[in-house]
Amino acid sequence: MTQQNNSFLFTTGERSVFASGIYTDPSIFSMFTLPFVQGNPTSVFSQIHSLVITQKTAIKFFGDEANIIGKTIRVDNKQDYVVSGVVRDLPANSTLQFEWLMPFRLYFDPRPWLTSWGNNSLATYVELKPGVSPESVNKQLYGYIQKRIPEALGHTFLFSMNDWHLRNDFKDGKMTGGGRIEYVHLFTVIAWIILFIACINFMNLATARSEKRAREVGVRKVLGARKKLLIMQFIGEALFTAFISAIVALFIVLLVLPAFNTLVQKQLTLGLNNPYHLLDLLLITLVCGLVAGSYPALYLSSFNPAAVLKGVRLKSGGAAFIRKGLVVMQFTVSIVLIISTIIIYQQIQHVKNRQLGFNKDNLLEMDLQGQMAPRFDAIKQELLDIGGVENVALADHSPLYGGNNTSGLNWAGKPADSKVLISMRYVTPEFMQTSGIKIMEGRNLTIIDSVQQGKQARALVTKSLEKLMGNGSAIGKILRGGSDTSSIVVVGVVNDYQYGNMNSDKSDPVIFLGATPQHANLMYVRLKSPDDMEKTLAAIQAVLKKDNPAYPFNYRFVDDQFNKMFSTEMLVSKLSRVFAGLAILISCLGLFGLAAYTAERRIKEIGIRKVLGASVTGITGLLSKDFLQLVLVSCVLAFPLAYWEMQSWLKHYEYRVDIQWWVFAIAGMAAMLIAVVTVSFQSIKAALANPVKSLRSE
Repeated sequence: MTQQNNSFLFTTGERSVFASGIYTDPSIFSMFTLPFVQGNPTSVFSQIHSLVITQKTAIKFFGDEANIIGKTIRVDNKQDYVVSGVVRDLPANSTLQFEWLMPFRLYFDPRPWLTSWGNNSLATYVELKPGVSPESVNKQLYGYIQKRIPEALGHTFLFSMNDWHLRNDFKDGKMTGGGRIEYVHLFTVIAWIILFIACINFMNLATARSEKRAREVGVRKVLGARKKLLIMQFIGEALFTAFISAIVALFIVLLVLPAFNTLVQKQLTLGLNNPYHLLDLLLITLVCGLVAGSYPALYLSSFNPAAVLKGVRLKSGGAAFIRKGLVVMQFTVSIVLIISTIIIYQQIQHVKNRQLGFNKDNLLEMDLQGQMAPRFDAIKQELLDIGGVENVALADHSPLYGGNNTSGLNWAGKPADSKVLISMRYVTPEFMQTSGIKIMEGRNLTIIDSVQQGKQARALVTKSLEKLMGNGSAIGKILRGGSDTSSIVVVGVVNDYQYGNMNSDKSDPVIFLGATPQHANLMYVRLKSPDDMEKTLAAIQAVLKKDNPAYPFNYRFVDDQFNKMFSTEMLVSKLSRVFAGLAILISCLGLFGLAAYTAERRIKEIGIRKVLGASVTGITGLLSKDFLQLVLVSCVLAFPLAYWEMQSWLKHYEYRVDIQWWVFAIAGMAAMLIAVVTVSFQSIKAALANPVKSLRSE
């Protein structure tokens, strides 16, 4: 099966539609769940020019026609194909996506290089027999390629579909167990921490207002209520509050889910029709109720009835200490999340702003289609005549990604045991100037430097490959491809550039070979400036439409492609900001409640101080001081924890930002400011109160 979708023009009658799909063996229909709406899966590829399409594609091609089996459609204005089957549309969360399927032989037979054991451009899917483990098969596959190509670097192994999306991180050819699953674990832990912060708020406020219920507890105990019964009552109240909160939370989730789906670019649903989801919700609610109500229940039920009914003031030293500890824990988590959010953002910007070795800005990329390749010279000249176009070139692969590579190139002086993976690019001579890659030594490729000019091709190499080839200039040195009698002469050296993994320190060395338009896949257009972009794009479209009237004008900006390479990191950054905001908000709500309780509890003290001449500023500072001390302790705990956490996260990136001291200073000051704003409202309110009202009963 081909790994990447191929796009063609499909024409039936007066209708022309562009659609993408893959070439595959007929075994795909038995290995994968592809229900047929029309056609027989066992015979859909009995004819070489057969075509299987999805339901949506059938509507695109033939409109509302009911039975389309046997219908003929012309592909790329070259060959007629017969529709032999229609399958149901694929779900949006399927890794395998296509609009059509064609027999694999159509792709394989005209490309003899695919028979090479060193070629890895195709995807092979394996369905194991029941009871057979992938590990046992992998033991047999290890070294399978080396039996055919001893110098090959890669080893073949099975990679379970269950791990494709979440556990796709590899190091030195082995699975690390990491990947997106690490972010799933990370945000699951953060979600539980935020839930725990909310439980802490409940504990703090319940114990802080214990004096309000002290007489109730005393009366109940005098009337015969046992401690166990009181504990059950208070836990029951906490569980009731948790269940009400769960119902409210469901409505809130329903409201914010569309925005969240937009954020994560998924189509998630609550799935309340799934009994497992309801069970999970029930368990989470029970856990929250039990955790939040446990300590207040034990604390309130322990009151001495004789003391509370006599009006003896409760000793709250132990409870107050626990409350302060819980506040410290809340703000420690919030500060860690603030620091993490800043450093994640820094890392993303650090990589996005790195020097790539080529100019990605104002660079347009288009797939070659129709007559673009055979008429390249004429199209190029017409595009250059447009005022906004600086240069035009062809290439087989994007400069952003890895393309073809080999470890089989040899040169004089190369160590016998050296295995260097070298990427190969096929480009037209204009590519260097168009992409912005600089020629440091020698000359550029020319039109006559084709891939195989006789038995000797000409090439450009990157600076890193020149260093591998030994001391001195690489100009004039010869590379050979294993047992191949052909040779490659180096005529120029270009700067190294970053491609593939943008988070690595450097990319593999590259060799550029001359390509004819027929061997290219992509066209690149260098725009002079972003000014009048719409006008320039319209002019480019007019040129291309003249030779390809039926083909759509599809293009991509290379800088946009570059930004999409950081989609996972950008999502993590956005989610971390959301979680940090939630943690701070919940912590502030708890702090606000505690500040209100503290002000209420000290209302007579505040009144006496005001009568004795204390200022509003002085009283506000007095009430705020204790809370700011707690935030300061949180900073002391959070800073080393955040440093350790982010150092561990940054280890995944070779090209990474250094953690700066000012990040911690900003996070600490932000926490202090948030605490001051939260507490000050209640403190100022208490300080402005009329002391006559608070002292009236004295």
